[in-house]
Amino acid sequence: MTKVKAASTNFANKTALAEECPEVYAANIIGGQWALVICSWLINGKLRFSELKKRLPNISERMLTLQLRKLEEDQMVTRTVYAEVPPRVEYELTPIGYELKPIIQQLEKWGEKHKQLKDATDPF
Repeated sequence: MTKVKAASTNFANKTALAEECPEVYAANIIGGQWALVICSWLINGKLRFSELKKRLPNISERMLTLQLRKLEEDQMVTRTVYAEVPPRVEYELTPIGYELKPIIQQLEKWGEKHKQLKDATDPF
């Protein structure tokens, strides 16, 4: 995850765009490499950290932790800690996170269609 300094021109441009354009605001929340796929898995219900890690074998534990924290900060995901031994922690989408379901389904359809078209026209 790239940290952008608050004083940089890039940060100022990104902030201004997000304030003016709701599409950019939304893309900033779910547009990272992992955020959208994490939300895609959580649409089916609560998952523990280890269950998410199994579904995303190419993500490091540190990156998964950072992404879940950011999604929690953006109020897309809730983290529930159960007072058990050993401790159990579950992640689930918030109500606004669940509103992504039809959007993710449409992105999946679009992605499949685009990939098929690209594969059909790619000479290599």
